Amino acid sequence: MRDISGERVQQAVASCVALLRTVADRDWTAVRAGRLEWDCHATAFHIAEDLIAYAANLAGRARDDYVPFEITLDDGTDNNGLIHVIETTGALLTATVRTTPPEVRAFHPYPFRSANREGFAAMGVAEVLLHTHDIAEGFGVAYEPPAELPEFVLTRIFPHVQPRPGPDHWRTLLWATGRGDLPGREPVTEWRWRNNLVIPADRLTLQGVHPAAAADLSAGGDGGFTWIVGGPFEGTREAAGMVLKAREAGVHRPEFGLFVLVRKEDGLAVGGMGFHGAPDEEGRAEVGYDLVEGARGRGYASEALSALSEWALARDDVRLLRATVEADNLPSQGVATRAGYVRAVHEESDMEGTLQLYVRGGRRPAA
Repeated sequence: MRDISGERVQQAVASCVALLRTVADRDWTAVRAGRLEWDCHATAFHIAEDLIAYAANLAGRARDDYVPFEITLDDGTDNNGLIHVIETTGALLTATVRTTPPEVRAFHPYPFRSANREGFAAMGVAEVLLHTHDIAEGFGVAYEPPAELPEFVLTRIFPHVQPRPGPDHWRTLLWATGRGDLPGREPVTEWRWRNNLVIPADRLTLQGVHPAAAADLSAGGDGGFTWIVGGPFEGTREAAGMVLKAREAGVHRPEFGLFVLVRKEDGLAVGGMGFHGAPDEEGRAEVGYDLVEGARGRGYASEALSALSEWALARDDVRLLRATVEADNLPSQGVATRAGYVRAVHEESDMEGTLQLYVRGGRRPAA
């Protein structure tokens, strides 16, 4: 899957600038930006602030907070000058996204305290599109971004939103961010985007798969990851398909989806692991995993399953994790037992020829 993050930022900024130039002769301080409390000038300046802040955090590899600086406009800067600032800060984010390695993550507060280049690009595109819409609404002019831009945002940082509750991606994004109504849907009054979750292990990182990557994996692609020879394995592709089905049904919870296992030493993907769905009402969830053949026998799966299980069982909504393993698959049974799972004694398997192994909350999985 080709990385299109920088291209999408560039497109979004061009779309914004084209709209702003049509109203450059208006008084931006005298008009409220749509449903916001800000006027159109403050909203346009906010677009530039977001773009430079995201570029700075990603370029500076910020860890615990935003890079501590602000931008200001020179006295006497007119609307055309502010448009130039938006173009410039957009170019800086575009360049930063294009030159940042895919494994780099930098600080962003919600929801998991970090984002990669694709996440920062999607957040930048979202800010540009939505606030351009706000400004256009304030001035009473039409604004419709290229269709691929809201789709990019929804499939990267709105994985919890069904693909098309609205007639298209743009109407869906407006509804999902409290800027529009849809027939048969409750209005959205509070919203957040969601960057992918990354769980660290000793030699690996477990990188959450967003819907765009899941679609690519399910269709036979690489999901944007660089795999060792032979990968990804078929189980990972099937799990990606499960993510898409859950999202279509409106029940996908990204933190309980699919993770790709990436080696820290070389950035190569070696397998997939994740959940078969969100926990049920009793706090039970099922895990699954596979490794590319060339990565087996090195303890990667047990290490990853330990990390994933520890993360899940630390949550209030998870009380028990289950792994279903073929009765004759001794290596897979070993993966689970080394991660702290124990075989069920008095409970029958759901499927003939398989075993059920469990780990419960309150005990720390073995490393």
